[in-house]
Amino acid sequence: MVTIGLNLIDLIIYGSLLIAHIPSVRWSRVLRPIYLVNFAESRQIRRAFRSIRNTLPEILYVFLLFMFSVLIFSLMAQKLFESRKLKTSEGEPYFENYLDGVFNLYVLVTTANSPDVMMPAYDYNGWFSIFFIAYIILNTYIFMSVFLAVVYNNYRKHLKNEIRKLAYMKRRKMVDAFNALKVQEGSDFVISETTWLKLVKLVAPDISNSHRQLLLRVSKEDYQRHVGKEAFIRLADLLNIQVITMKARMHPFECWMPHLYRCAASRFIRKVVLHKGFVYAFDVVIVVNAIFIALDDKNPLISNAEWVFLSLYVIEILLKLYTYDPRSFFAKSQFWNWFDTFIIIAALIATSVNTALKSASLYKSQEILDIVFILRVLRLIRIIDSIQRFRVIMNTLINILPTMLTFCGLILTIYYVFAIIGMEIFKNKIKFFPEDSSEPYAQECGAEALRGSSFAKNKYCKNNFNNLGSAFVVLVELTVVNQWHVLATGFALVTHQAAKLYFIAFHVVVVIMIINIFVAFILEAFFVEYSLEKSEVETAIEKKIQELGMAVQEGDIPTGKLVDNMDNCENDLGGFGEENQKGLMFQIASKRYRTVDALLQRMFEAEIPPEDEGPPMEDIMNLSPSDLYIENPTFNSAA
Repeated sequence: MVTIGLNLIDLIIYGSLLIAHIPSVRWSRVLRPIYLVNFAESRQIRRAFRSIRNTLPEILYVFLLFMFSVLIFSLMAQKLFESRKLKTSEGEPYFENYLDGVFNLYVLVTTANSPDVMMPAYDYNGWFSIFFIAYIILNTYIFMSVFLAVVYNNYRKHLKNEIRKLAYMKRRKMVDAFNALKVQEGSDFVISETTWLKLVKLVAPDISNSHRQLLLRVSKEDYQRHVGKEAFIRLADLLNIQVITMKARMHPFECWMPHLYRCAASRFIRKVVLHKGFVYAFDVVIVVNAIFIALDDKNPLISNAEWVFLSLYVIEILLKLYTYDPRSFFAKSQFWNWFDTFIIIAALIATSVNTALKSASLYKSQEILDIVFILRVLRLIRIIDSIQRFRVIMNTLINILPTMLTFCGLILTIYYVFAIIGMEIFKNKIKFFPEDSSEPYAQECGAEALRGSSFAKNKYCKNNFNNLGSAFVVLVELTVVNQWHVLATGFALVTHQAAKLYFIAFHVVVVIMIINIFVAFILEAFFVEYSLEKSEVETAIEKKIQELGMAVQEGDIPTGKLVDNMDNCENDLGGFGEENQKGLMFQIASKRYRTVDALLQRMFEAEIPPEDEGPPMEDIMNLSPSDLYIENPTFNSAA
């Protein structure tokens, strides 16, 4: 409400001054990201902001110590070099101005002006290099590493505390649900089997009846007709484990041509496709294809080889479809099968069109050929899924993608604030002109102050704050860090030396704080992925599946006849009777589709004893932000 009020005041003032032809500043535009952060769906961005806010106090102490070190070294540099009247490569005084010296040494921390800032002193006397080496070791390697360590330590600590609160809230809500539904059985309070099944059907209507029966088998003791308190409390966790329910069905070819599909030759072909050697053989084909792609495509032999590789890939897809049921081969969880098939079909079409146009002498565009080259290179990505370590990295990237989008939203918000401030300060100070422009100072980006500067020499005129798009490009370049001091100096020349504070502030907020928090998250994600073990709940489910003799190994394509029915509750597979159980199989979903948030939650929850229900709900709520809850539709419905 305060932001809306400030926006309205700014609009009234700006509109009034505009009518009176008086220049004004739209100062409230920097507040617009508050709307984005406060959307109900933006709780992840608020959570990221909380991480920053909680980490700030610890970072502040390290940053103050770091700045003290920069200021001390700058003072030493001024005393060492001021009296020697050295000059920079551009003819400027060398460390004679204290503030310029501070800026140059701050830039040196980012290594963007190394070794340029050292060379005048080094040329004068080689021993002066010790001063700069000591500075780099202390500030670039030690202090920057301490920044990352402090950010990571605080990020993990606050994340752990937040998840602990979420876990306590979940347990408290499940206890309340148990108390509302319990009945007395002898001396114990329990949930009846009928009530349990009705509840699960209500809160998780999409899962099949066989899946519900499996979870009931896991939750209750054998030969009992009720579920105890401890088993009921972990119901939310049970519903969060993705179990794939499958039913044995005949391959379409076996239905259409049973004798041909079951003959000795057909069995041999399927046996070859199922063997690991088949996978290794096509890995070799991919590597050889990579070598041919790198060679000269104008050579007819190389060009014709492309059709050989395409033929091999098509044969591979057809053999797999002949061996595996198409419905299981193209299940939602089989990402690489979808990827392979799409790339091969697209490459086949593009290569055919390219060849036809060449034959008809109608080929006038490079676009189709570019598509062909790109599709050829993309085929090489398939090798990633064949190597275990590559697969772990890819799984982690897939898992962290949703949270990466959260950080993108966070960075977008901060970029917008800095872009608006930059546009108010630097708009139209620097302009871009075409090469043949006759405008005065066109080569100096429209500003005489940039004559002879590195900014103008490097032709950075398009790096300006004249519109939001250009401002975002400049901010991306500043995030990369390389040459950021040239950008800062260029804008300082056309405004004031104090403008460098804007660029230093951006570096501190984005590069030192936000990027380090993102790196901390990546580290945590990799630690979880590399040390991933099955949870107690997953182990209980898998144990029960094994006992029932209805298991499929994780990550395998169901051979031949198993079809994923998990996503279609209308195709209910029935219960666990003899007739319904026949051909019914279960599988815990692949690790690659678990979110990092869920993995981190499970990791920290494992440290809380099962019997620990935590403090009363009122105390938990007082310890948590108002929007803190288990971000999980299954549990929210159940609770």
